[in-house]
Amino acid sequence: MGDDSEWIKLSIDQKCEHKLWKARVNGYEEALKLFQKIEDEKSPEWSKYLGLIKKFVTDSNAVAQLKGLEAALAYVENAHVAGKTTGEVISGVVNKVFNQPKARAKELGIDICLMYIEIEKGEPVQEELLKGLDNKNPKIIVACIETLRKALSEFGSKIISLKPIIKVLPKLFESREKAVRDEAKLLAVEIYRWIRDALRPPLQNINSVQLKELEEEWVNLPPAAPKQTRFLRSQQELKAKFEQQQAAGGDADGGGDDGDEVVPQVDAYELLEAVEILSKLPKDFYDKIEAKKWQERKEALEAVEMLVKNPRLEAGDYADLVKVLKKVVGKDTNVMLVALAAKCLAGLATGLRKKFGQYAGQVVPTILEKFKEKKPQVVQALQEAIDAIFLTTTLQNISEDILAVMDNKNPTIKQQTSLFIARSFRHCTPSTLPRSLLKPFCAALLKHINDSAPEVRDAAFEALGTALKVAGEKAVNPFLADVDKLKLDRIKECAEKVELAYGKNTGGAADKKECRPAAGKTPVLSGAAGDKDTKDTSAKSGPLKKAPAAKSGGPPKKSKPAAAAGAGGAGTKGKKGSETKEILEPELSIEVCEERASAVLPASCIQQLDSGNWKERLACMEEFQKAVELMERSEMPCQALVRMLAKKPGWKETNFQVMQMKLHIVALIAQKGNFSKTSAQVVLDGLVDKIGDVKCGSNAKEAMTAIAEACLLPWTAEQVMSMAFSQKNPKNQSETLNWLSNAIKEFGFSGLNVKAFISNVKTALAATNPAVRTAAITLLGVMYLYVGPPLRMFFEDEKPALLSQIDVEFEKMQGQTAPAPTRGTSRHSGGSGDDGEERDEQEDIGNDVVDLLPRTDISDKITAELVSKIGDKNWKIRKEGLDEVTSIINDAKFIQPNIGELPAALKCRLNDSNKILVQQTLSILQQLAMAMGPNIRQHVKNLGIPIITVLGDSKNNVRAAALATVNVWTEQTGMKEWLEGEDLSEELKKENPFLRQELLGWLADKLPTLRSVPSDLLLCVPHLYSCLEDRNGDVRKKAQDALPFFMMHLGFEKMAKATGKLKPTSKDQVLAMLEKAKAIMPAKPAVPAKASSKVVGGAAPAKFQSASAPAEDSGSSTMEPKPDPKKAKAGGAASKAKGAQGKKIPSKPNLKEDDDKSGPIFIIVPNGKEQRMKDEKGLKVLKWNFTTPRDEYIEQLKTQMSSCVARWVQDEMFHTDFQHHNKALAVMVEHLESEKDGVISCLDLILKWLTLRFFDTNTSVLMKALEYLKLLFTLLSQEEYHLTENEASSFIPYLILKVGESKDVIRKDVRAILNRMCLIYPASKMFTFIMEGTKSKNSKQRAECLEELGCLVESYGMNVCQPTPGKALKEMAIHIGDRDNTVRNAALNTIVTVYNVHGDQVFKLIGNLSEKDMSMLEERIKRAAKRPAAAPARQAEEKPQRAQSTNANASMLRKGPAEDMSSKLNQARNMSGHSETTHTVPREFQLDLDEIENDNGTVRCEMPALVQHKLDDIFEPVLIPEPKIRAVSPHFDDMHSNTASTINFVISQVASGDINTSIQALAQIDEVLRQEDKAEAMSGHIDQFLIATFMQLRLIYNTHMADEKLDKDEIVKLYSCIIGNMISLFQMESLAREASTGVLKDLMHGLITLMLDSRVEDLEEGQQVIRSVNLLVVKVLEKSDQTNILSALLVLLQDSLLATASSPKFSELVMKCLWRMVRLLPETINSINLDRILLDIHIFMKVFPKEKLKQCKSEFPIRTLKTLLHTLCKLKGPKILDHLTMIENKNESELEAHLCRVMKHSMDQTGSKTDKETEKGASRIDEKSSKAKVNDFLAEIFKKIGSKENTKEGLAELYEYKKKYSDADIEPFLKNSSQFFQSYVERGLRLIEMEREGKGRIPSSTGISPQTEVTCLPTSTNTVSSSIGNTNGEEVGPSVYLERLKILRQRCGLDNAKQEDRPPLTSLLSKPATPTVASSTDMLHSKLSQLRESREHYQHLDLDSNQTHSSGIGTTTSSSSSTAANIDDLKKRLERIKSSRK
Repeated sequence: MGDDSEWIKLSIDQKCEHKLWKARVNGYEEALKLFQKIEDEKSPEWSKYLGLIKKFVTDSNAVAQLKGLEAALAYVENAHVAGKTTGEVISGVVNKVFNQPKARAKELGIDICLMYIEIEKGEPVQEELLKGLDNKNPKIIVACIETLRKALSEFGSKIISLKPIIKVLPKLFESREKAVRDEAKLLAVEIYRWIRDALRPPLQNINSVQLKELEEEWVNLPPAAPKQTRFLRSQQELKAKFEQQQAAGGDADGGGDDGDEVVPQVDAYELLEAVEILSKLPKDFYDKIEAKKWQERKEALEAVEMLVKNPRLEAGDYADLVKVLKKVVGKDTNVMLVALAAKCLAGLATGLRKKFGQYAGQVVPTILEKFKEKKPQVVQALQEAIDAIFLTTTLQNISEDILAVMDNKNPTIKQQTSLFIARSFRHCTPSTLPRSLLKPFCAALLKHINDSAPEVRDAAFEALGTALKVAGEKAVNPFLADVDKLKLDRIKECAEKVELAYGKNTGGAADKKECRPAAGKTPVLSGAAGDKDTKDTSAKSGPLKKAPAAKSGGPPKKSKPAAAAGAGGAGTKGKKGSETKEILEPELSIEVCEERASAVLPASCIQQLDSGNWKERLACMEEFQKAVELMERSEMPCQALVRMLAKKPGWKETNFQVMQMKLHIVALIAQKGNFSKTSAQVVLDGLVDKIGDVKCGSNAKEAMTAIAEACLLPWTAEQVMSMAFSQKNPKNQSETLNWLSNAIKEFGFSGLNVKAFISNVKTALAATNPAVRTAAITLLGVMYLYVGPPLRMFFEDEKPALLSQIDVEFEKMQGQTAPAPTRGTSRHSGGSGDDGEERDEQEDIGNDVVDLLPRTDISDKITAELVSKIGDKNWKIRKEGLDEVTSIINDAKFIQPNIGELPAALKCRLNDSNKILVQQTLSILQQLAMAMGPNIRQHVKNLGIPIITVLGDSKNNVRAAALATVNVWTEQTGMKEWLEGEDLSEELKKENPFLRQELLGWLADKLPTLRSVPSDLLLCVPHLYSCLEDRNGDVRKKAQDALPFFMMHLGFEKMAKATGKLKPTSKDQVLAMLEKAKAIMPAKPAVPAKASSKVVGGAAPAKFQSASAPAEDSGSSTMEPKPDPKKAKAGGAASKAKGAQGKKIPSKPNLKEDDDKSGPIFIIVPNGKEQRMKDEKGLKVLKWNFTTPRDEYIEQLKTQMSSCVARWVQDEMFHTDFQHHNKALAVMVEHLESEKDGVISCLDLILKWLTLRFFDTNTSVLMKALEYLKLLFTLLSQEEYHLTENEASSFIPYLILKVGESKDVIRKDVRAILNRMCLIYPASKMFTFIMEGTKSKNSKQRAECLEELGCLVESYGMNVCQPTPGKALKEMAIHIGDRDNTVRNAALNTIVTVYNVHGDQVFKLIGNLSEKDMSMLEERIKRAAKRPAAAPARQAEEKPQRAQSTNANASMLRKGPAEDMSSKLNQARNMSGHSETTHTVPREFQLDLDEIENDNGTVRCEMPALVQHKLDDIFEPVLIPEPKIRAVSPHFDDMHSNTASTINFVISQVASGDINTSIQALAQIDEVLRQEDKAEAMSGHIDQFLIATFMQLRLIYNTHMADEKLDKDEIVKLYSCIIGNMISLFQMESLAREASTGVLKDLMHGLITLMLDSRVEDLEEGQQVIRSVNLLVVKVLEKSDQTNILSALLVLLQDSLLATASSPKFSELVMKCLWRMVRLLPETINSINLDRILLDIHIFMKVFPKEKLKQCKSEFPIRTLKTLLHTLCKLKGPKILDHLTMIENKNESELEAHLCRVMKHSMDQTGSKTDKETEKGASRIDEKSSKAKVNDFLAEIFKKIGSKENTKEGLAELYEYKKKYSDADIEPFLKNSSQFFQSYVERGLRLIEMEREGKGRIPSSTGISPQTEVTCLPTSTNTVSSSIGNTNGEEVGPSVYLERLKILRQRCGLDNAKQEDRPPLTSLLSKPATPTVASSTDMLHSKLSQLRESREHYQHLDLDSNQTHSSGIGTTTSSSSSTAANIDDLKKRLERIKSSRK
């Protein structure tokens, strides 16, 4: 037993590995218990056993193995990491467990396998089990089959992949072991349960007996579909649902649903192995098939027939085989062979499925032609073949071929074709049978229903009936308008009998389809569609009436019937009802007309109609008009009335007044009555006759427009045009054309007969009268808006002169969008939502135009000889062949789709060894696409995909040609054809880096423009993932770029799911990339922005709103003016969506353009700019830095723009032709105002693109670009935008290059832009860039840059000089010795400018200069000094041009006179020598004193910063309103109208190196801040101001403090100004909140550094300064945006801990600030952006993991962090975990884990200490334990109070605690302490209470009036003491009380020193006796007021100085201090100040 005792002591994992089996058994048992006990699935304990689990299951001892298996099962079930062991454990189970004799072992093995499947490891488990089937041991095979069966039974066929199992089934049935065969049978039965008959084909070859047994078993299976009973971990919702159903007794329906999902999923075809047959063809097949003997041909065909019987064939090149089979079908004389060949084709089509699609176009015409054969077996074989082929392609692709055969004379062909169409329609859905297809088919079939042969008629009826059933009456009825009732009934009868392929039930088809638009998505008219009568519907749907017109240009010809059918119940009947009456109104006889007219018109009126006296006729017309105006629509006999008007003299009326009235009445009748075409025909002739009349023309046009509205424009236009051109009057012709141009714009282009138009326009173009020609060209221009470029094709044979005029007109129209139709809301089409119709009408316009083009059939020219030439061995002959093809296409211009054998021949040339021929072939293919138009789509599969293969060519130029070709093709075909099927994924699969990068680039280009894509795109995803890890960097880059666009269509879920098959390492990487892509994934193109055509959806109201047309829901029938342009280009432009879907489109480019142009040009991508900056920082993309732009930069920019710039604009921007760049710029200027946000979101890209334009040689582009930049920067400064570093660095250097341009005008523009940029980018940073520009080789650039530097210094002071003024000046001085004269001058001038600003110090800064240079400089300075004193004035006048950023001219105009005055003042001031620096202040920043004196007579000014007041004012009781009329410098008075430049300037001076300048600037700003009505002007400048401030703080710290010459009082004065300003600022919450994180961080850094600056402490008033800073810090913490300040403090803490140089005291102060923030959290938590804060904490924890923090000397950092997180957790609860969204990789820090721990802890111990600390009303736990904890907690607090360092923190905590638990007893803790300690604690608590509760009473607050302060002495006493206790961390000693006493004495007028001895204000603060805190703010105030108003100087007595600061009300009446002596004293002091200032 000794052995036992040894291993008993071992740990569990050691026991499990012990060599003694007993030890292992014991180990396994303990492990099992442990595994069941560990609750946390992610516990580290699990990882210990990772390597052992395989040993558990493969233990050699049978007893131990059983225990091991049990433990292993528990491990797999509970451990998070178990998945990692799948492969090895399952392999162990298969090989070492399944062969065990014990049944228990096998059971456990199977359980383990199933458990692994449950934890999402189905695939590896299945793989191992399938490997086990190859084992020699039958036991193992049986167990593996059983496991697979159980897995399938429990998890279902979705999780267990059946294909590999079915593949091995036949082999299992052949096993010698009966047990294996029996188990296989059970498995086959189980599989059959799931997939039913799909299992039959794979098992058809097994033993017939076994098959029979199986059949018997299958029959016995229950019919109900099986259901999944065990669920994966990720399917817990399903599991819950399943359990509910079980509880409810098993819900059969639910089962049914599930079954429906499962069954169709499995396609027998998918389960089959693809067979390769091409290599198995007999070697002599191609010879035999050509043999003369039919028997030999038959043998060859039989061989093929045998091969194609394989149900699934492997893809390959079947072109030759299809070609010979087609030849047999078409030309073989032996009908038996024809049938045999047809069977082979059918077999090929069935076996290849979609892969056969590319050959369909070649075969279909031949088969259809062959239907002339009468023999049933041939006809049947042909039918089977063509049906099988149809399933491999789309109706769209073969429609041309079918329609061509429809006109065949042979009745059998017509019959069989119609039957084929009927069968094809059955496989269609409303979306695959769009209107554009229905139209030609219905037209052809309608001819057949009138055929003489009955079988042809029957077949046509069947086809039409099927169409009606599939597409619905609404879609088909318009085409059946002219069919008589009998035939219509017959069609409907056929429709009812039709059985659709997709199992739609028959009957009531019409009703069902009624409420579907053409694409059958959703009901058309929510509510209104139904079986109500048409008229009711139209009447009820009030506002809807306008809808159709708004949608697209007026209802098209057919929209009346369509509308009626859509709204009415009975389709056609409804149509007849609403239309017959109106359109086919019978012609009435004149008698009937007179009778009807006399019923509604006065008798006198009818008598006077033909009176000889024109006055009577005029009177008669007036009566006629009145009568018409009063008539109701239903009572108005329109035809009778117009016939009365036409009665003699009718339209020959000679008096123009009568005629005008007559025409007006016609218009009235047309508008008010039910006006029919019959009525219109009565009047139109007369109208056309009068349209050219000078006096009556406009009335005639009005009448014609009214008629067009009543009878629709298409019909009216056709009538009017034919009438106008049948007469000779040119005036009438030209006016008719002009009327038509306008009418098209008003009504839209829908339904117009383009062909008739074009012939009339051609007639007009040939007219001799120039007016007619001009009108015709104008009309063409309007048509061009709708039809696009194809229109030009019709006029190419016109004379060159005329053609150039037409081109000019078209050019004008380019870039314009067709206006939205405003008329044409036909009454007849009530409110019915005939959107589908109109959409298709619009789509068809372009098609119609292309269809009208005369196309040549070139198939006869593609001879066998030509084809053999193209395939010749000699390249020269091949080239000849290609040349011939080129000339054939060129000659034909437009060709029909039938091009014979050409595709195959050209395809071979695409992989020609001679690259020149490849390129030639590509250019032929481009020609072909242009010539064939949209019909080229049927060649996409056989010719288009091979072009993509060429993208893999190693030669760059060949790839470029291939890409261009593909683009030309897609313009014609749209993308749908290319993305359908596996072809594209097969290409992407090829591991060719060139092919991959080109193809991915192309997809990234195209996908964002599509609104939908075929589901086959998913097939590309696995290959896309492999590209992401390709060895080639370019491929990886392109794949990453394409990722967001794939995701945009497929969705993140699908993409993430597709990573399932990747290796774990790859999967993680790809998922990370997917997450990134998700962040920048663009939205799908919005519908309204393109044409409306894609909006097929929903109920009319919703639909129209989506198209931004009338707001239907709100009941308004008016159109919203703004969105109009976004609506569909009513007529022509075939929509983009259509391109995308690959429907027929005429020459695409322009239509697409026309469509797109309506939307926004800049698309806002959330976080797009930030992501781009991140990428550039992380070097994921190239940094924008080059001497000349290389292609990769341009490509990169293009890619980046693709997601956020409208496609068409991008095309213009990156076009090779500069004119397109001009166009792009024009568009950008146009959209600048309207798309501000878009421009700002893409600003970095816009600026980068403009830098590319700087490298263009074309001046016009450059000028345009600069023009745009001027507008852009003006806009940005208005928007108060600040350029980011990234934007600046990628733009400014290139702009500076242009400053050296030789053309004057360009240099001027660039300088203007540089000026404007200073408003949105700090001048000091600009300085650096311009300084860089002075190093250029271009002397002009050097000179201009130097001048610009001078201007910057002049405008913004020395502070702009970077890095330091000294270095900058040295750099500039180098140029004094330049060899170029202009550069020398510029350098000298610049330094003179600096001299003017900075005085003699310049020489010191410049340092050593050569003698020559120095003498030049001195000479220049002297010369500058000698200039008359007017010079500065001139300067001042020029200055505004720089500083007034925005519209220089406007502000110049506005400022004229005022500027004049101020410049004179300036002059005077300089001469009187009042201020040495004044002349550097530009005029608009100086006080315009005259003006002020006019405003306010009481004000008199002497100096810029000081205003002299009459001191008598002081005696007025309270001067509250006074501050509002302070003499602020004029630019502040003019704040709102003036530009931001004023503030920018003043702020820039805050950071000045000259202390006085800075103080003046601060005074001006404080002036603004103290006046509430003006303070808002600072909004938008806060960051800028704070930056300037902390730059000044830094300057003081680094420079001034070290400068011994400087008077330290000056520095204190500056400090107090700064701090005073800041306190004013941070009292205004609205302004304080504007400070951004970065700025706050720097500010806090500056303030804390100042607090720790021992040099300041040593100054006399140093302590005051530091206390004031303390106060300011508190303000900053309380008033700033809480997110920003928290974030800033975290970053600051991180930096300070990282910086080795940083003092620990600094970090400590930062942490104290953080604690204060933590205390504020309960109030502020809701306003904080937690996501950002947690991101900062995450970054902090990433940089400082716990271990590292613990190494810190102090424990504060870790405590601070924990406290912060703890507080956040307490306040937010579990929701805090939802705020980790901004963290990309949560595993990088311990944040998430820490939060979870805190949450868990707080859940577990609801009443623990932490709760008591932070949660109000926390749940209390049982008394004893809570008391103990409370006592500990209080003890800790008192400990803190007792310690010197933490006393304040302790008091604060005690106060918090008491506040939270008011019943808490702290008495026991106080008992034992001294009396002094007790009173100290009480006093401390009281102070804190006053500080917190009585905010209004402490200095850091606002809002208590001075009077109160004076009267409530006790209060103020407390206030002071509280602030002492609060802001100063020292213990309270006697000195404090002395201070207090002094303050009280001051308050009561008993001053501490004699009044007369008081020093001037400047040194006031140096008094050591001044009060502690109150006086610190007092000091600030007095310093500032010294620069402002003498009036306030006496206020140093008032303690509430802070109050004064914030509100600007600084006057108090203190009776004891308003004595004469005081006044005298003040006067003296003022004199002293003035003299000191001088």
